[in-house]
Amino acid sequence: MKTMGELLERNAHFFADQLALVYEDRRFTHAEHGARCLRLADALYRLGLRRQDRVSILAMNCSEYLEVLNACYIAGYIAGTVNFRLAPPEFQFILNDSAPRVLIFEAQYAAVVNALRAELPGVEHYLCIGGAVDWAHDYETLLASGAEAGPPIRARAGDAANLIYTSGTTGRPKGVIHGHACELAQAREMAMILDMRPDGRMLEVMPYFHVGAQSSGSGALWRGAAVFVQRAFDPAAVLRAVARERITTLHLVPLMVQALLDAPELADSDVSSLETILYAAAPMPVPVLRRALKIFGPIFVNAWGQTEGTGTFLPKHVHKPDGTPEEVRLLASIGQIRQGGELRIVDETGRDCALGEPGELLLRAESMMSGYWNNSAATAETLRDGWLHTGDMGYFDAHGYVFLVDRKKDMIISGGENIYSQEVEQALAEHPAVAQVAVIGVPDEKWGESVKAIVVLKPGASVAAEALSAHCATLIASYKRPRFVQFVAQLPVLPSGKVNKVALRELYGKG
Repeated sequence: MKTMGELLERNAHFFADQLALVYEDRRFTHAEHGARCLRLADALYRLGLRRQDRVSILAMNCSEYLEVLNACYIAGYIAGTVNFRLAPPEFQFILNDSAPRVLIFEAQYAAVVNALRAELPGVEHYLCIGGAVDWAHDYETLLASGAEAGPPIRARAGDAANLIYTSGTTGRPKGVIHGHACELAQAREMAMILDMRPDGRMLEVMPYFHVGAQSSGSGALWRGAAVFVQRAFDPAAVLRAVARERITTLHLVPLMVQALLDAPELADSDVSSLETILYAAAPMPVPVLRRALKIFGPIFVNAWGQTEGTGTFLPKHVHKPDGTPEEVRLLASIGQIRQGGELRIVDETGRDCALGEPGELLLRAESMMSGYWNNSAATAETLRDGWLHTGDMGYFDAHGYVFLVDRKKDMIISGGENIYSQEVEQALAEHPAVAQVAVIGVPDEKWGESVKAIVVLKPGASVAAEALSAHCATLIASYKRPRFVQFVAQLPVLPSGKVNKVALRELYGKG
């Protein structure tokens, strides 16, 4: 197979009567799902679209979202996803930057899209999901007009498959281009990591505008498994779905895992069907991971990557909370490089770091972006000599396990010493009163920067800032202890599930 569209059509043939997609009360077999995607691809072709034209979608998770993605994969259109949580000026920037000829949107966004229409000269056609507006095509009506055989064109090897915009934490969002080869490699790798099989049942709660849901969902597509789409994450709804549909595979970020553990419904929920829980997007605090392993068992897999490329994974058999000290140490690792990939860790001069020496992670793999859309300068900066410069800092141990220590831009320099926020966060997370924590650097006239911890306490817990600092001194060097502690009700997070440290610095970064 050379394209994602070929994979979809293969499933429709070989797994025709098996369940492919479930959303609310809608259930589609592979044949039914494939037929709808072919019709949509042809309907878009009849509107004038051709290979590598962009099709943008603004929607929450729904079955139509997967139809749009897969229709684009079949015909060779480029699927551009838009984060529905953004503000109208951000919508406008992304849509003008990606220049779609078609914008597909849910009815709940009709007003904001209508207000932007005059500022989107490149958009020729609008499709509305789940509602009627006089200036847009009705999604279902247009889909039904398409030919059963699909369009007279198909994607080709080497085509761009999708366009996913980054969170924009360091400036304007950047459009990350994934080719079909990248997506196929991602699908193959995720199928292996998740132990997917044709009768597997995967529950997706991550937003499909983000690379996380698209990558893990592609693993299910690779094996012809069924994907159950939830509109948004709700712990009680997840537990009900797991029990009702006998879900085998979950994809969550660490904050979601913690929410499941804290859900009152967990004690009475049947989760015996679960075989794999993938956690990704952010490091899992070791105390949370230990607790999760005791409740769900050794079914956890960690994956590290970013929109630009995916790199390592920590398999189930390494998750041993009651093992030897060496095995327990590995719980904090992001694993080893995936098959077919290469990973280097280098210092500021580009020299390969020694074992245990932190540096920047450089990745080279099939499952890597082609570049940034309309941003050759950023592409040249990030892709150098074939290596993706990830901006993540970490180190190798003697067996090739990788331990993250920080984002390069988040590293704190105090008195000339490098302090990695994740090390301080892990130490604070070991305190029994701490539910969540994030660490940032704040200006300090004497030391340049000082460590500040923003802490969410467990319900009913109480602890003094001095006690948290003293606790840290038992686990890490004294100069790494937080000098300031801010107690908050919750931490701001990005759509990926990562803590939004840009927002934290804006709110609490004055020391």
